[in-house]
Amino acid sequence: MAAIKCILGLLVLFAVSAWTEAMVSLTAEVFTQVFMCLYQNGFQIQGDIAVPINRNADPCVQTGCKWPKSCDGKVYIPYVIANSYTSQQLSVIATAINSFSASTCIRFIPRTTQTDYVNIQSLDGCYSYVGRQGNAQTVSLNSEGCIYFGTVQHELIHVLGFNHEQCRSDRDQHIRILLQNVIPGEEYNFNKINTLNLGTPYDYNSVMHYGRSLDSSSVWYFLPTMVAIPDSNAVFGTATQMSQNDIDRINLLYC
Repeated sequence: MAAIKCILGLLVLFAVSAWTEAMVSLTAEVFTQVFMCLYQNGFQIQGDIAVPINRNADPCVQTGCKWPKSCDGKVYIPYVIANSYTSQQLSVIATAINSFSASTCIRFIPRTTQTDYVNIQSLDGCYSYVGRQGNAQTVSLNSEGCIYFGTVQHELIHVLGFNHEQCRSDRDQHIRILLQNVIPGEEYNFNKINTLNLGTPYDYNSVMHYGRSLDSSSVWYFLPTMVAIPDSNAVFGTATQMSQNDIDRINLLYC
């Protein structure tokens, strides 16, 4: 698989007090700062999802898109991690990787000779493919902006075949999209798709839900691009780890 070299336009303008908090815990506002759209080597980044130019970021519904279950009932996913991370960053990544084994049948294991595996690298931004791609598939966790527990979980859930919560086909019952506040050209990030909901309810607390200012055209991200309905004050996109619904979906699909 060709390496994806991405150049992300990144503008991070926080007040000092808010900056400290943002660097301590994952919020979807951090995602908003880091994820941009670009074209390179025949791929595009849709939000934080890497997809070929000639297809959409469709849900992982094909058998080949899922990772295979072993005879012991576990799903083993080999991975390698680039040597460009500090020991502290490696600890965060490892903790997030191992968190799946505590509540699901997913087991991320160090690669030996397996053909299909996840290749974790510090490239430009945070992004992943949706589902199993075959051979080495890149998960980018930039060492300067993506090493948060929830960020790692988020990208690995993409690896398992899941898309973003706000893209659900039933999302219009739960959030309202304000396209007038979206950066021109980024509207596709708000397209609805037939996601793998597996009978679970819409979840404001999902680690796969972006924040209210995703792709905001406002320099300071003050203009919301999504608001909750019917309660416009409902909070969403602030998860720091998988919700119970995230866990349930993984178990329903794989376990």
